[in-house]
Amino acid sequence: MSIKQLFLVAALATGFTASVQAADVTHNFDFKAAVDRAVADGTLDGTVKFYLKGNKSGGKVLEQDIVTNQKTNGFGKSAETSCDWVLRSALLQLDKAAKARGANAVTNIVSYYKKNETKSTTTYECHKGVAVAGVALKGDLVKF
Repeated sequence: MSIKQLFLVAALATGFTASVQAADVTHNFDFKAAVDRAVADGTLDGTVKFYLKGNKSGGKVLEQDIVTNQKTNGFGKSAETSCDWVLRSALLQLDKAAKARGANAVTNIVSYYKKNETKSTTTYECHKGVAVAGVALKGDLVKF
């Protein structure tokens, strides 16, 4: 491959990377509805409850600020489909952590994308680009 061809390939790759990053869009979807779907179809068994910050307090906090940062292939999928899928991965990770610590709930959940907290009592934040969708959550493991 000639030097000219190498520069062309590098320029195209740089342009592709920039376009993928530029397409990263923030979406907010209904958290409770997504959790309910995951329980209804058996993805989650329902023994661990999930509460966005401002919806439930009390109980004994066993561990604070547990973070999950999940990604999934979003290529050719709608934001809603990709974000629902990746949220399930995040919830499964929190569910596993809660059970391991003897907790039965994860409370004070906030979106934590790139370590930026976004609080909502109804929605979670998902970032979707051309090829990847991501959800990051932070919450507390609690025993009620």
